Amino acid sequence: MVDRFGSEAMNSMTYKGYLAKINFDERDGVFWGKALGIKDSVTFEGETVAQLAEDFHNAIDHYLDDCKKQGRLPEKPYSGRLTLRLSPGAHAKIAAAAVHEGKSLNKWVADTLAQATYSR
Repeated sequence: MVDRFGSEAMNSMTYKGYLAKINFDERDGVFWGKALGIKDSVTFEGETVAQLAEDFHNAIDHYLDDCKKQGRLPEKPYSGRLTLRLSPGAHAKIAAAAVHEGKSLNKWVADTLAQATYSR
């Protein structure tokens, strides 16, 4: 989806560190979403963006309350660890770029991904 400025729209929401992907069901005329990055299923919907956001907040709060009642820790949506699969050639080029900038491979990749994310 492209926004009014010609950029690709994110179609996502965040709440309490949980990221959700948002979709629109044209047939039923409702927005719906699903929390990403966790194994448990946390879904929500709404006919308006305001209703969608409210239901998302309620769904996350309900998930957190259920975890507490069951005596288990809620899943963290993102641990901060990321595994990548690269071709050996790409790996070598990235390692060379990191050395060139005086950074560890991990630091270079983290900085580059952060820069790409913030420039969107």
